[in-house]
Amino acid sequence: MDETESSSPDQNQTRWRPVRSHLRRVLGVLIEKAKTTPDAYPMTINGLVTGANQKTNRAPLMNMTPEEVQQAVDELREMGAVVELHGSGRVPKYRHQMYEWMGVEKAELAVMAELLLRGEQTVGELRSRVARMEPIAGLPELKPILQSLIDKNLVRSLTPEGRGQVVCHNLYKPRELEQVEAHATAAQSAPQPMAGSADDVELPSSADESIPVLLSGGMTTGWAHVSQDRFDQLQAEVTRLQAEVASLRDAMAKLEALLQ
Repeated sequence: MDETESSSPDQNQTRWRPVRSHLRRVLGVLIEKAKTTPDAYPMTINGLVTGANQKTNRAPLMNMTPEEVQQAVDELREMGAVVELHGSGRVPKYRHQMYEWMGVEKAELAVMAELLLRGEQTVGELRSRVARMEPIAGLPELKPILQSLIDKNLVRSLTPEGRGQVVCHNLYKPRELEQVEAHATAAQSAPQPMAGSADDVELPSSADESIPVLLSGGMTTGWAHVSQDRFDQLQAEVTRLQAEVASLRDAMAKLEALLQ
């Protein structure tokens, strides 16, 4: 489906299923490139290899061969997730069928792409990364999108709602999903930093409500308190910087693809 077209998925026709890691990476790349570099979409096998093995916007890093990418594409075609196109050139190209295959809207598909490309992540990280594909202004706008994906069983929350909430996609194979959940549980139960010494820096607070913020400087780690307004300002600034970094990384990836 053309990214400029509105999508109206039929929920009764969705065909998604858990798939292995190579297939998830190819799907993520197809969605990403359709949204960020439409001039280079649909994609050839060589283009998919480059996208799958990018050093930016990917976790874990992979080193897929053309044969492995072709096998992944062939499996996805059999599932109805990818279609092959033959144009004026000799080399076949491929495009995704994710709107129909998953039964999602445009913003939902951008969220799925980031989860497929990077795996589990916090909601804050997800918001800043999705912004390079679809305009999602902030966490309040992202939350209903996430809830819709959770209702469709495409996304699951690995930790309780709130700051630092971690989510993942639901296309993992069962054993992989167990490992992802175990990792999230272990990270959540890890000991939290203890309060620092009297030498710790404390930021000024001017509002009635304050929030604990972890400060790191050299070998010293401690807790300070900042106002709710100041915290929101800092969070907005971090989100903006993350979006800029993501944009720069995407530009570097495009340059890398052109050089190759």
